[in-house]
Amino acid sequence: MEQRQLGNRGPDVSVLGLGCNNFGMKLDKASSIAVVHAALDAGITHLDTAEMYGQGKSEEFIGEALRGRRDDAVIATKFTPRPKDQDYTPGILRQRIVDACEASLRRLQTDHIDLYYQHYPDADGAAVEEALEALDTLVASGKIAHLASSNVSADQIRNNAAIAAQHELTAMCATQEEWSLLNRTIEDKIVPAATEVGLGIVPYFPLASGLLTGKYRKGQPFPEGSRLEAMPYFAQGLTDDKWDRLEALISFAADHGRTITELAFGWLLGKPSVASVIAGATSPEQVSANAAAVDWRLSSEQLATVNEILAGG
Repeated sequence: MEQRQLGNRGPDVSVLGLGCNNFGMKLDKASSIAVVHAALDAGITHLDTAEMYGQGKSEEFIGEALRGRRDDAVIATKFTPRPKDQDYTPGILRQRIVDACEASLRRLQTDHIDLYYQHYPDADGAAVEEALEALDTLVASGKIAHLASSNVSADQIRNNAAIAAQHELTAMCATQEEWSLLNRTIEDKIVPAATEVGLGIVPYFPLASGLLTGKYRKGQPFPEGSRLEAMPYFAQGLTDDKWDRLEALISFAADHGRTITELAFGWLLGKPSVASVIAGATSPEQVSANAAAVDWRLSSEQLATVNEILAGG
């Protein structure tokens, strides 16, 4: 599978990353290990998890799956911020980060994390410098190789970069944000800010909670057992206009002998700032299907047509 560098200073990662948020929740240990092994066998090196996924079980299962294969993977995990109701005192965020890192290393059964995300900005904006100093110390110790942010604003991206430069701290290499054909809210501000400071962007929910898989069609009931059938709030905001655009995208992909999933991945991977897209999987078969769907690179003419559809043209 194609590998790309993440931003100006990040690791090389496979263009498709495996989202491991199902591990420890929908999937038990044996099933999770089978999914990880299928990903590695398909050339997917980028494994994305977080300490909060499955209350730590996701990291534990990945650690078990990578026994004897640690060098085959780029492990990305995330620490959670302080509780919003916890008063800030100097040093409290540093300790939260250090403790979270040590716990993740134990669960992952490794001596280093390849890509360490701040899952959400800390509740107290004044603590940014403390967070970056703590992370820089972990990089200097060899416990973390690269740093990244997630779910941040354009202003926060620029602020993180400015503080790191001012205090000669390790700069972040990437940011992970929701981005898909059906959710483009980051394009106006966050994408330009990330590009400005040299961050790669890792889109999550690239298939828009399953809407870009082809299983959901306008005027048809949601398939039994599907996410939208079980949790219809994911479909909130799906107006007739949006359904029409989805149908047009499905037709466009079919006209080119492709699926809507291939279009969803290919469109994102055509963005200069995108190195890898994160997609979850609950079975080895789903891993294989996703891995087979990341090869389409749209021509300028095809991109122009897609942009017309997205604009409602």
